[in-house]
Amino acid sequence: MRRVVIIGGGAVGSSIAYHLALRGGFAVTVIERDPTYRIASSSLSASSIRQQFSTPLNIAMSRFGLEFLRAAPAALAVDGDAPQLGLREAGYLFLASAAGVDVLRANHAVQRAAGAAMALLGPGELSERFPWLATDGIVEGSLGLRGEGWFDGPALLAALRRKARSLGVTYLAREAVDLRRAGEAIRGVVLDQDGVLDCDVAVNAAGAWSARVAAWAGIDLPVRARKRMVFVVACREALPGCPLLIDPTGIWMRPEGAQFLCGRSPDDGESDPDEAPLEVDETMFHERIWPVLAARVPAFEALKLTSSWAGYYELNLFDHNAFIGPHPAAPNLIFATGFSGHGMQHSPATGRGVAELIAEGGYRSLDLSPLGFARLLEKRPLIERNIV
Repeated sequence: MRRVVIIGGGAVGSSIAYHLALRGGFAVTVIERDPTYRIASSSLSASSIRQQFSTPLNIAMSRFGLEFLRAAPAALAVDGDAPQLGLREAGYLFLASAAGVDVLRANHAVQRAAGAAMALLGPGELSERFPWLATDGIVEGSLGLRGEGWFDGPALLAALRRKARSLGVTYLAREAVDLRRAGEAIRGVVLDQDGVLDCDVAVNAAGAWSARVAAWAGIDLPVRARKRMVFVVACREALPGCPLLIDPTGIWMRPEGAQFLCGRSPDDGESDPDEAPLEVDETMFHERIWPVLAARVPAFEALKLTSSWAGYYELNLFDHNAFIGPHPAAPNLIFATGFSGHGMQHSPATGRGVAELIAEGGYRSLDLSPLGFARLLEKRPLIERNIV
């Protein structure tokens, strides 16, 4: 029985464990240093899923992710107890000013060619569909008509873990501190306690901390932990049919029950330090986010900030796309990291693909090889333009 050790028990690592366990024939161990997932990206994600990407592969991964989420209550049930993932397919709405409309339209063409159901709407159509929306400065918006929305990310993580364990996967509450090598091959994962865990295949699914794991194998991985903040606000007025809205400024918001989540990504050139402390800066909300939201959604002029949190993106500095697959310097060390904010929605496709790679030596359902290390070594980025 082949021994697989997965470093990182978040949604990606647990999806890989689950898909391997479904196949049988593997002794799978997941090493997770924090079983409470207190600062794990999977626990702190806004947990959304979209098809509005700029690359066909990311769209295909999201399409499978959506199928997985729809089927998850039955597929991930244990002893008849089906998880409730709260999937709500309310769509994404990307708004574009004159400066961004050409990119929006180019992305739209890619999405439609990939089979995604999207509509381009002008200001009048946007106002008719969303009367609570101010369209000042907007040339066009791209709305997902189906197959986009959000879900309960922590519930997905818990369901994957529970199902994987029911299928024989072992979870160890330990910290990996090094890799043991024999030539190019990884032969074991060194733990902070209990010595070395021998393996035939090791998987680096350590998320925001995956560069440290890569360094143990002498590999320079351009993935860094970048802080992102999420703010929860209350608004007295209802916003009928509200999708996940992305303003041209990059500020986003979506409903969450009776309240709303919102946030922003740094502008180009703005300081974005590695692994900044996970402390919330409410000044950003009051000075940078609220004024934009109030201008775009007038009802938000009277909103109330009720809570907030901060988590890490595992940001791929090279091209904002995941690294999936082995590195030539360590052929039996499989990477699944660098998702740059879309790891939760792509965890099902990643788990399936990595399981195929380990079990069969190649991808069978969806070819993930464009996300391999060849593009980094050849300095050939696979740019994802739709990063939120």
